[in-house]
Amino acid sequence: MNELAEAVRVDVEPAYRADESSPAEQRFVFSYTITVHNHSPCSVQLLARYWKITQGSGKVQEVRGKGVVGKQPLIAPGQVFRYTSRAVLDCPVGVMEGTYTCVDTAAQRPFDVAIAPFRLAGPNQVH
Repeated sequence: MNELAEAVRVDVEPAYRADESSPAEQRFVFSYTITVHNHSPCSVQLLARYWKITQGSGKVQEVRGKGVVGKQPLIAPGQVFRYTSRAVLDCPVGVMEGTYTCVDTAAQRPFDVAIAPFRLAGPNQVH
């Protein structure tokens, strides 16, 4: 694995959004707050995202796009970038995992940072 990829850490805090969900309509909304920590000696820029969302029903959705929340943030050494986004599922449980494509701004070398699977679970679901 790339040394830079190991030096960039991604933490995820998922939460069920009861106020935005409608179980009767099979609409379950989750927010997730992402914190990207740059522990490398160089600045990195987050260029693109890939998410794989697997719902409890077995349905799989893949999402690809530039940056995150409309930004391609530059993260200096020792700094963090935090944002919150949402996922809408048709059942009360699911799993998300993914990859951020970043670039070492000094050497212009791209590298991928894996985002470990994390669970999305509505109320009264086994964790």
